[in-house]
Amino acid sequence: MDKGLDNPAFIVDGTLNGEQNSKSIRENLEIREVKTSEQEFEEGPCGWGLFTPNFIQCCNNPKGYLAFYSLLGITQGALVNGLVNINISTIEKRYNLSSVIAGVISTGYDMSFCALSLFVSYYGQKGHKPRWLAFSAFMLGLGSLVFCLPHFTGGLYNYGAEISETCTLPNSNSSTPECNPSTMLTSSNFIFVFLLGQLLHGVGGTPLYTLGMVYIDDSVSTVKSSLYIGIGNGMSVLGPAVGYILGGQLLDIYIDVNEVSTIPLLQKDPRWLGAWWIGFILCWILAWCLILPLTCFPKHLPGTAEVQLQKVSQAHRYESAGVFKQDHFGETFSDFFAVLWMLLKNSVFVFLAIASIAEGLVITGFVTFMPKYIENQFGQTASLAATLGGVVLIPGAFLGQIAGGIIISKLKLHCRDMIKMAAVTSMLSLLFSFIFIFAKCSNHPFAGVNQDYNLSRTAEKFNLDAPCNDECHCIRSYYNPVCGADDVQYFSACYAGCTNATDNSQVYQDCSCIQTVADAHVAHEGKCGSSCNNLPIFLGFFLIAVILTFMTSTPITIAVLRCVPDNQRSFSLGIQWVFVRLLGTIPGPILFGTVIDLSCVLWNEDDCGHRGACWIYDNAKMAYMLTAIGTSCKLISFLATIAAYFQYRPPQVAEVTEQIANGPSSLWGFNNEDQDQDLTVTDRENVHTAH
Repeated sequence: MDKGLDNPAFIVDGTLNGEQNSKSIRENLEIREVKTSEQEFEEGPCGWGLFTPNFIQCCNNPKGYLAFYSLLGITQGALVNGLVNINISTIEKRYNLSSVIAGVISTGYDMSFCALSLFVSYYGQKGHKPRWLAFSAFMLGLGSLVFCLPHFTGGLYNYGAEISETCTLPNSNSSTPECNPSTMLTSSNFIFVFLLGQLLHGVGGTPLYTLGMVYIDDSVSTVKSSLYIGIGNGMSVLGPAVGYILGGQLLDIYIDVNEVSTIPLLQKDPRWLGAWWIGFILCWILAWCLILPLTCFPKHLPGTAEVQLQKVSQAHRYESAGVFKQDHFGETFSDFFAVLWMLLKNSVFVFLAIASIAEGLVITGFVTFMPKYIENQFGQTASLAATLGGVVLIPGAFLGQIAGGIIISKLKLHCRDMIKMAAVTSMLSLLFSFIFIFAKCSNHPFAGVNQDYNLSRTAEKFNLDAPCNDECHCIRSYYNPVCGADDVQYFSACYAGCTNATDNSQVYQDCSCIQTVADAHVAHEGKCGSSCNNLPIFLGFFLIAVILTFMTSTPITIAVLRCVPDNQRSFSLGIQWVFVRLLGTIPGPILFGTVIDLSCVLWNEDDCGHRGACWIYDNAKMAYMLTAIGTSCKLISFLATIAAYFQYRPPQVAEVTEQIANGPSSLWGFNNEDQDQDLTVTDRENVHTAH
């Protein structure tokens, strides 16, 4: 084939000359039409075998499929990106886990997704995609059921009520807790149960974002595809909204619902743990309710054959691309590694995958630990912090996905323009990432951590013990902060040296470590109120950053589908997701968890002396380190999209002309109002004048 010219449909500013062959091309476009067999696409009615009731045929179209695809995406998002993230802090405290271990549990989803993505996307692209989604629903429900098993097998939560809250005199009869190594062993075993649940979630999520997305792209035109995929992805991020809101409300219910009437704890008590497990039970039921509807869809929706004939390839032109034109290449499993290697030689695809890796790392990291950041940085309760995190993350992600799809659809952006759009939104979100520094809050004075005990300089050594509480025999594993009349926070009433308490333990008196205020040494239960007013500013600017971040992901996803051969779209998404999971979303929570742990200044130590979860963080250090990670990832994403933009080479005119000539003449007839046009009138005129 002659070298030809770049396809003018993808060159916005170029001026093309030459009209000697326009007449012959126009004749070919009008008279040549090839019929594609419906048997190849296996179009058919909704139903199960011979049972195809009429009342469900209203769903046998792209909109009907999109509805059930969105419901499954909402369920998956509620589980993996909602309930798991909002409850990770509660699970840490309940089973005495560090943030690093919690990050490992969170990445279990990505581990199985990464292991299965290549196989599922390659093998399933020729299979029955809706049935793969039914399998996805089954595994998501099973994983949800497994994930909540530790609650039912781990016994009742021991919040340590038998420990004295006040200073214990040396001659008192109060007992101190003893080391029980078996408890540590039991909690360690639950780690593997949580990890198994996340692995099953990953198995269920694999077909959803590879095969399920391509099924949409198969069924609608190029113009509508970006809008449908944007809506599907936008609806899927509503899942985390459901998870955050539902999970936040469930955290106000005591973890052992049958024992709530006998529990003296209040919700503001740091020992309070909410009923994290109820949300997983509800998602288990919802996921399994979607199995039957998903199995009724045909292998291809009616009209798929006609839609496919109307599409013009925008695949990146590179040296090895011609191998995909060979008959039956990539249709058998024996071609697996050859196809994989050919796609990896597509430089545009690789750069877009790198951008997706950077975006995936920063998204999963912030989604996982944003509630914890708000809780510690701005002094909010776990429930309110989770709700605020959801209020910002979920609407921002939804608006970003939908806005990205609408912009691409309305402006009819081609592959190169989508990459340009991703670069612009990535740079803008990079600028808004600095809000973590500008809206950070200083730590409240905390005795023994960053504040002196009267005249003792123990804060330099981060030592909670001081002469004023040396005889109190306080328990380090019993964290119940109180706020002194001197506006200093103390680890507990015992460490504040308080010897007396009111009947409801809300006010503590005779506190030897608290400086005299109005002739009283008193303290109130709970943390001191934060004097930092930066929370509204932080939430506002972070919302904009989230919107821009998810506006970046939509054009990158569509560009990946366009820059590869049409028959390898599922596999290309599978490869992309392997890189995103392996290098982005798997190390993301672990990296963020490690950074957050590095900013810890006060660790929980159990009765055996083992270090568990962190109680107090250095707010400034946490803000600077998270800003460094976020800006680095955004910079990598921006540079990768710029490289992809300059690397992209659209198909040659001769190749596009051949595709158009072999397609249905109705594509260019302007008389079919029901069909969307893949190219504008100007684009068609450019194709004619190119010859």
